[in-house]
Amino acid sequence: MSDSCCAPSRGEASSPPPGPAGCGDHGIEQVVLEGGSFAMGNTNGDENVGDGETPVHTVELSPYSIDATSVTNADFARFVDATGYRTEAEIFGYSAVFHLALAAEPEELMGPASGTPWWAGVRGADWRHPGGSRSDLDGLDEHPVVHVSWNDAVAYCKWAGRRLPTEAEWEYASRGGLDGARYPWGDELIDDEWRCNIWQGDFPRANTEEDGFLTTAPARTFEPNGYGLWQMVGNIWEWCGDWFGPRYYKFSPTENPHGPSLGAARVIRGGSYLCHDSYCNRYRNAARSSNTPESSMGNAGFRTVGLTRPD
Repeated sequence: MSDSCCAPSRGEASSPPPGPAGCGDHGIEQVVLEGGSFAMGNTNGDENVGDGETPVHTVELSPYSIDATSVTNADFARFVDATGYRTEAEIFGYSAVFHLALAAEPEELMGPASGTPWWAGVRGADWRHPGGSRSDLDGLDEHPVVHVSWNDAVAYCKWAGRRLPTEAEWEYASRGGLDGARYPWGDELIDDEWRCNIWQGDFPRANTEEDGFLTTAPARTFEPNGYGLWQMVGNIWEWCGDWFGPRYYKFSPTENPHGPSLGAARVIRGGSYLCHDSYCNRYRNAARSSNTPESSMGNAGFRTVGLTRPD
């Protein structure tokens, strides 16, 4: 996985059983996008080497609908209550937690991750216990669900009669109609106030929380973009349906691209509350990263789109 604020890969593979198909209560507000042509990729020269944000290329998308917000803890709880589904963090018995968000017993800490010591494997960390066994979801119903793997997100989608967005659909939605803009609201990170939930201060040691949050913010915080979509950048990474390929843009088809046919990691988009210019400036419309489909972490979740995949 590329150097970023997202967590290290779990390094094991599994395929948990999904819930029953198409019967779920997916109650998130929908935004219908007309589709059309847009320039996909980085036009600002601030891309991360190796992420494959260039070359900029024209993409034509068919119409689709997308969740106005990421899937929240309350949304995911309905899925689990209906199906008895266990996430991969629960099956494996651990997940990745940022060091300042730890709420676990000392014996539950598995030690820092190699190369990213601000991440720790924590036994008992999962979507219900985002900081570890001493944490819970009290007051977090409307926060985005985290500690869900790509496989977990796909299982939810199957139950809800939904799917994950393609990477192209995600970027088109994030841009909110502003072609070539760095962020969903324009090119400047802040004006009179913060526009997204990212890191302020000295990463990874001290967060001044100028935006009001150390970790996740409620899904409807700050202002939505021009399409009425909330927090497309910052807050949490969002899983996309595509396999990740750093050179994919060089041969991506023009119409409704779906990503490479094979891969080792799935695309994640949007950055998170841990992104900071000094280390990970991936809270941008064009920014890309990836992780293995069985990996989970305290800053990644998902939103869904309508089931029909354009071809």
